[in-house]
Amino acid sequence: MTKKWYYLTAFVVVLAITVSSFKEEEDLDYVWAYAELTSNTLPVRAFVPEEEEVAFNHFEIPFSGKSFIAFKQAVAYKESQGKYDIVNDFGYMGKYQFGGSALRTVGITNRKEFLNNPVLQEEAFKALLAINKYELQNEIEKYSGKVINGTEITESGILASAHLLGAGSVKRYLRSNGQTRITDGYGTTMHSYMKKFGGYDTSIIQPNRNAKAIDNLTKKSVL
Repeated sequence: MTKKWYYLTAFVVVLAITVSSFKEEEDLDYVWAYAELTSNTLPVRAFVPEEEEVAFNHFEIPFSGKSFIAFKQAVAYKESQGKYDIVNDFGYMGKYQFGGSALRTVGITNRKEFLNNPVLQEEAFKALLAINKYELQNEIEKYSGKVINGTEITESGILASAHLLGAGSVKRYLRSNGQTRITDGYGTTMHSYMKKFGGYDTSIIQPNRNAKAIDNLTKKSVL
């Protein structure tokens, strides 16, 4: 009888350990999946939304890949975590954090309308990219492919940096070969944007010194 109880007890213990190990593995998978979604250093796999999903819906994580839509979502996530209705401590607004000067540049005067209009924000971002691409044509041609401060300079890195700190600041940074340290109000460096947003395909943006958000809306352009 004692032997029977011994074997029965041993069986129950082994069964409990086996079930527990499966649960731990499941929990670990969940933790790892969550870490992938929230970390900038871990690779994001099946949880990234597809590009076919609604273009101006904000996402908590950017698209994978190097397409233009991926570029937009990556910049938006960095700027505002993709939130259209956000205003930061310095008064920068929306998904791509536009200031008053940038809004006027793309033809927007009604800030309330801008903040409440996701489509207008998307078109404003593309219009500003077109203007910056026009302003920085020479720099894009001259510096693309060169390595500054350990980072390869690319068109998308230049455009993202211009969005952060302006085309003039990008010119100063590149012409100083990266020796000029330029940051925004939160201490974000131009070098970090050159690195983080390098290598995306922004060829769809055509240089246009007079680009306006409202013109894009009229054409019903939604990229």
